[in-house]
Amino acid sequence: MPEWPEMETYRAMLTKHVAGKSIRSVEIAREKSVNVDAEQFKRELEGRTIWFIERRGKYILFHLDNGKRLLLHLMLGGLLYYGSDEQDRPDRTVQVTLTFEQGHLYFIGLRLGFLHYLSVKEVEARLAELGPDPFDKRVTLENFKARLQGKRSALKNALVDQHVLSGIGNCYADEIAFTAGIRPDRKLTTLDETELERLYHAMHKVLRDAADKGGYMELPFTRDDELTGGYNSQCLVYDRGGEPCVQCGTAIVKTEMSSRKVFYCPNCQKES
Repeated sequence: MPEWPEMETYRAMLTKHVAGKSIRSVEIAREKSVNVDAEQFKRELEGRTIWFIERRGKYILFHLDNGKRLLLHLMLGGLLYYGSDEQDRPDRTVQVTLTFEQGHLYFIGLRLGFLHYLSVKEVEARLAELGPDPFDKRVTLENFKARLQGKRSALKNALVDQHVLSGIGNCYADEIAFTAGIRPDRKLTTLDETELERLYHAMHKVLRDAADKGGYMELPFTRDDELTGGYNSQCLVYDRGGEPCVQCGTAIVKTEMSSRKVFYCPNCQKES
């Protein structure tokens, strides 16, 4: 599932290609991917201009010139692609297409994900319980510690909890824990002040590094996009079970916790 770095990469690329552009036409191949009748969805969007693109955690918000919003969540398997012409189309199943004067924005794999047309009030209600962004200025070190301290869950479960912080999922929770030198299955109640501080700085480092490398998405956003997916081969522990640790050579452990895959180095990440 796309996480903070992937959605931040998409936000930047969507801003470059569609912000300030008017939607010429809309095609819906799967009506369940949108929240209103397909014909109404088309009527509401055709002729509208996208003012700007915002990201909140794993969500993308398209701000429209009528004050409404398009709320996108890609969930598992969702992708975006911007084609410059009719021939520049991904060989994937497309659920929704927005056509602009100079290209087409394809929403792919929205079997679990969605693209909803909402009012500002509806958006705020939908995202009311979403935790702050990891880079929100209000998430200071002390605020970060307060969000984690007192919880009885394991570290990874807290990091992927979108009510605590928004945007971190399975992959980057493991990458952050490795960078901080802490086992992802450690109970939060066992972490001391120094470990929490390491975790705070590791979170910022990992997310920013991954975003700078384009995240781990497998499909480029455009035909000439050489950024998206650049982090895919740079993961330090995630999906590297059995491979040698980049720091010490010990085999990376793959296990499960709360039905999630977990990866860590048993040597670099101590149990306590």
